[in-house]
Amino acid sequence: MEITHNNVILADKVKYYTDIFSRSKGLRFAKPLRKGQAIILAAVKESTMETTIDMFFVFFPIDVLWLNKEKEVVDLKRNVKPFTPMIVPRKPAKYVIELRKGVTNHIKVGDRIGF
Repeated sequence: MEITHNNVILADKVKYYTDIFSRSKGLRFAKPLRKGQAIILAAVKESTMETTIDMFFVFFPIDVLWLNKEKEVVDLKRNVKPFTPMIVPRKPAKYVIELRKGVTNHIKVGDRIGF
């Protein structure tokens, strides 16, 4: 699976998590993301509660995109620091994409992401 933006590949080594255990674990205790790596956390429905994240036991900064069911960016945060507590998206989202720091520099709210 690849994650793309305007025909540019953001990540080509992507893990897609749908179950509650995998979504809760996310990047906890993981090694830093390498070039091309990312994870997608898919919620059951669009929600701010289901797509709220935290960085407890994530030991490296990341960029985060929140997408609605049409895969449009509804919120983004860059350089999210390790051990940041609750990070709530501004609008309900269906997908959370966690990427290596710096990958989202050219992305803005309203852009479409492919995967």
